[in-house]
Amino acid sequence: MLTNRQKLILKAIVEEYVKTNEPVGSKTLIERPEFMLNYSSATIRNEMMELEEMGYLLKTHTSSGRIPSDEGYRFYVKEALYEKEFNNEDYEFNFPDVDEIIEHNMLSREQAIKESVSLISKFTNYTSIVMGPSALNARIRKLQFVSISGRYAVVLMVTDKGDVESKKIIVPETLSPSEIEKIINFLNEALYDCPISKIDERMKEIIKNNNIRDFISYYDELIGAFIETFTKMAKDDYFLTGQNKLINFPEFQDLEKIQDLMLAIENQEVTNAIVKEMNTGLSVKIGNDNTIQCMKDCSVITVPYEDGNGNYGKIAVIGPTRMEYNKIIPLLEYIANSIKKI
Repeated sequence: MLTNRQKLILKAIVEEYVKTNEPVGSKTLIERPEFMLNYSSATIRNEMMELEEMGYLLKTHTSSGRIPSDEGYRFYVKEALYEKEFNNEDYEFNFPDVDEIIEHNMLSREQAIKESVSLISKFTNYTSIVMGPSALNARIRKLQFVSISGRYAVVLMVTDKGDVESKKIIVPETLSPSEIEKIINFLNEALYDCPISKIDERMKEIIKNNNIRDFISYYDELIGAFIETFTKMAKDDYFLTGQNKLINFPEFQDLEKIQDLMLAIENQEVTNAIVKEMNTGLSVKIGNDNTIQCMKDCSVITVPYEDGNGNYGKIAVIGPTRMEYNKIIPLLEYIANSIKKI
């Protein structure tokens, strides 16, 4: 449990590091009047050592200052959400910029949403993604397994939107095609009318409540095939912008690291992860919270929206863990709440 003083110091270090990308020392904190830390330099240093021992701060080898750990960022976001301390002051654009787009009578809902999230990428250099309603609300109507030759087979999926897609899979040597077909027939009934975004959740219930545990080893591959197939269906129903702007951040100057990240975005691994995210409210995944290896230095903020017809989509922003959470989160929520007005 952090003391109030430790919370103030941690908050100040996060905000200073987000702004400068430089390790933060006690002298810097004292010199910033906006932090209002009326403590001695020795007191602040001692508290920083405590915060480091608790895992909220990291000490770099090149400086006596500290930087926030993933846990430090998580605590910062959690506290700010709880205390409603987020603000959008002194940003390069503000809520009126969104209002102007939302209230533009000549724009369709889709255009307005795209232009709103494009503003985020333009002024922050973060990557922005919009997942449209059909990408999240399409429901399974039929699954079918077709054996081709050898260990190869095709899974067909039909949704209530009329989309029909196929995914070629390799049948594990431990399972015969007839056994896989039996599983698919079972899932055809169990997953009927299930939103594709909730396949993972429904599958966990099925495995827990039914006697198909022998096939759990094949679970990830099968679900991966469904999600990839679904993403193909939804490829025209999401909008991605600002993916190349991430190279402007010092965290992504390593050529191999940024190439891996760009490839994950291009191959839709990132959108797959957003689709599979089950949270119905605000979601903030920081560093190691992300399952994709190349995103361990990234944060992903996701906010759902309703389009006015009872359909739900998602807006997401991807950036470094050193993200301006206190400005991005309220802006995303404002855009999401404004979409209903269109």
